[in-house]
Amino acid sequence: MYFATDLLAAWGLNLEYGVAGVLNFGYIACVAVGAYAYGVLTLPSPAVNGNYQHYVLGLHLEPAAAFVIVIVVGCVFGGLVGLVGRHRLRPDYQAIMLLVVAAVALAVSEADTALVNGNPGLTLLPNPLGTTGPTAGNGWVYVGILLAICFAGYFVLRRFSDGPLGRSLRAVRDDSDAALAIGKDVVGLRMLAQVVGGGFGALAGGLLAAFIGAWAPSAWSFSETLSLLTAVIVGGVASNYGVVAGVILVPVVLQQLSQFVPGLNTRPQLAADIGWMVTSALTIFFIWFRPTGIVPDRRPRYGVGRHRRVWSYAPEPANMVVDVPVHPPVSRATSPMNADSGVSQASLDAGAILTATSFALPRRPGVPAPTPSFAGPLLEVSDVVVRFGGVRAVDGVSLQVPAGAVTGLIGPNGAGKSTLVNALTGFLRPESGRISFNGQEISDQPAHRRARAGLVRSFQLSRQFSRLSVIENLLVGRQSHPAESALGIALGLRYWKQAEVENVDRAWELLRAFDLHAKANMTASSLSGGERRMVELMRALMTEPKMLVLDEPLAGLSPAWARRFEEALMQLRSSGIGFFLIEHELGIIERQCQEVVMMARGRVLSVGTMEELRMQPEVQAAYVMG
Repeated sequence: MYFATDLLAAWGLNLEYGVAGVLNFGYIACVAVGAYAYGVLTLPSPAVNGNYQHYVLGLHLEPAAAFVIVIVVGCVFGGLVGLVGRHRLRPDYQAIMLLVVAAVALAVSEADTALVNGNPGLTLLPNPLGTTGPTAGNGWVYVGILLAICFAGYFVLRRFSDGPLGRSLRAVRDDSDAALAIGKDVVGLRMLAQVVGGGFGALAGGLLAAFIGAWAPSAWSFSETLSLLTAVIVGGVASNYGVVAGVILVPVVLQQLSQFVPGLNTRPQLAADIGWMVTSALTIFFIWFRPTGIVPDRRPRYGVGRHRRVWSYAPEPANMVVDVPVHPPVSRATSPMNADSGVSQASLDAGAILTATSFALPRRPGVPAPTPSFAGPLLEVSDVVVRFGGVRAVDGVSLQVPAGAVTGLIGPNGAGKSTLVNALTGFLRPESGRISFNGQEISDQPAHRRARAGLVRSFQLSRQFSRLSVIENLLVGRQSHPAESALGIALGLRYWKQAEVENVDRAWELLRAFDLHAKANMTASSLSGGERRMVELMRALMTEPKMLVLDEPLAGLSPAWARRFEEALMQLRSSGIGFFLIEHELGIIERQCQEVVMMARGRVLSVGTMEELRMQPEVQAAYVMG
């Protein structure tokens, strides 16, 4: 019985922590809410039992109906707890806040009020078989019911932890900012995990309370959350099968069976203490020496013709081919402002990655090349101000970026370039000013909505979803995947299979075009710096952007990888995508950008071609004096 109820609770915590990355130190409160909800729903009015215990409701419902309501109550409570992280708190702060929520809930339950009978708790709770307490002779029948519920719960859990939805939750876990940049609603996905996890925890609490016939504050201290968390870590973070092994080892063997060890069975407190000491040692051991747990989270492998876990498919040809002309050599000035990490024009014309004649940019069927629906500039910025305390990092910047062109942004260190990028893409809220994209004002839109509108960014230091494979990093870039909708969750594979097949086709085409198909099933953390930069670019292309904002894409790259990245950018210039390129290496700015914006001290100094900017005294002074 303890195995079954702990398994349901641990699965819920694993969805929150292992899959979505929400470290919920207060998870045991969800279990307690389920137990208390079951009690006040199934107990009769306090007056019926002589008012010896005081509690709210007392609806005297049938246990089956009560369990349905318990699950709903747990989901609602999990969602309310999830509101703590609505403003994207740092994970450690969020963990502390969730622990505080549980402490407050415990204090409320212990208070001498008529809510749930205070510190004595609730007793005489009926179980689903119509009797009271664990000694009524129906224990094994009840265990059978619990195991059947666990079996059904596993298939429900898979709708959230596996497939494209589980992939998106893992992406949020690995890097929430990178997930925002490709249009993932980080807060919404984490809230979803906490809602479902709360439902699993509440169901476990209700089933446990129904079996033992009582529930009190002493049953749900913080140490119970530690027990479940250790089961997840030891079994395998994000692995549903691993959690089964972890629950058997930690809550059952170490904390239950230890009480039957000869010599300890007469000293239950000592047995419990030894169980907790071993549990703590196991947690430390697995975190240090085997962080993947007993059964690691197995990610699906994608082959050129099959998806081994779910379906078979035949790769289709690319939906769109972009003809890219070979660009003639660009004259190189001798000014020191043109240093470019050793990139030569001859090597650019060689075409080490992409063909010099065409590049297949795969698109979903029916999705045309990115063209603006607005006749004016694709991106328009008016008087944007970003202030940090008394410092104006961006001081009244106004600029325009046309569609289908490469526009550069340059300036010395501290000019405000990265701050401006963060403001444009929604990672910072400007103090004032107006930002319009494709004819729509986006000044108040969050980052993920801007990305869904087609304004997608990269980062100065490339960011990947490190525990996902290379191809999964690309697949997660799909915007509005049917699997992430309510219908997709309800109907499962038959609803979103075709969309995923198209998604996999597009990812393989990009991997072949960028010559990374041999590493498709390797984890992103195993790649070199240049390969990671290419994966970030391919992931951005998977979103089908209208504009890519590239924040110093050559930072940290070797000359060879800088050359390969520039070749890719050159091939993409005629794809219809607009580029806003922020870069210190001015050679690539001169070769690629039709127009360049120069910033210094938070302001735009000048706009023009590199040749024009090079001759302006204020630009020269900004680079010399900062």
